[in-house]
Amino acid sequence: MKKNRMSALLLAAATTLASAQPLIDGEVRKVDAAQNRITLKHGEIKHLDMPPMSMVFQVQDPALLAKVKAGDKVRFSVDRIDGVYTVTAIESAR
Repeated sequence: MKKNRMSALLLAAATTLASAQPLIDGEVRKVDAAQNRITLKHGEIKHLDMPPMSMVFQVQDPALLAKVKAGDKVRFSVDRIDGVYTVTAIESAR
């Protein structure tokens, strides 16, 4: 029982941290659902000290890829998880 509770707390903490990251403006260049990846042309990502560029990112939740297609303007959050730049949230830019 304690293990399940601890797992739930860790998941909640990770979700909170992921949502705390700023949203970055970008454009979807390619969606690769088979590899769980997305290519984004993005602005500066200050918290990762990354200049604007186009780059392939892993996606934390494969369901995020169903929300977007190539050419879409988006806002997304990204973090370095286990050494891999990973998109943790994505939404259409309006």
